Amino acid sequence: MKRLLLPLLLLAAGPASAEELWQGRSAAFFGITFLDTSTEGEMNGVRADEVARLEMVERQAAEAMRAHGMTLLDLAPVEEDLDRIRNPAKCNGCDLRMAETLGADYAVVGEVQKISNLILALNLYVKDVETGRQIRGQAVDIRGNTDESWQRGMRYILERSIFR
Repeated sequence: MKRLLLPLLLLAAGPASAEELWQGRSAAFFGITFLDTSTEGEMNGVRADEVARLEMVERQAAEAMRAHGMTLLDLAPVEEDLDRIRNPAKCNGCDLRMAETLGADYAVVGEVQKISNLILALNLYVKDVETGRQIRGQAVDIRGNTDESWQRGMRYILERSIFR
């Protein structure tokens, strides 16, 4: 009987709810970096529709964080450092250092990698500033370079990983 009791108590305690993880917490959201590794990007340069889509999914992520009770901090105090960084998602911990400077609970970074006009990868990660550990995050491949595919990919990450 004692052997069954301990696992049942552990299950009953369970992890904190997703809302407890976010309510009243602050985040340094460093946006989403666009990485164009397609030959199209190399030949034709930046596309206005992709810039607009990047802004669209950044807004989508920011609105979802706020809706779950998070406060997004102003990045102005670290703007000079941020301007020197190409990709805050891959900068050897600079995202955590800047988030700590801002007094944030979490550092949030993302990427969209365009492999071709048909294949793109969307990533979003949340790291705990105190421990440096990633607490939530996911990468998804999306098909099609459209507003709908980008939004659907971000919605999937938010609903299935970040705020599950």
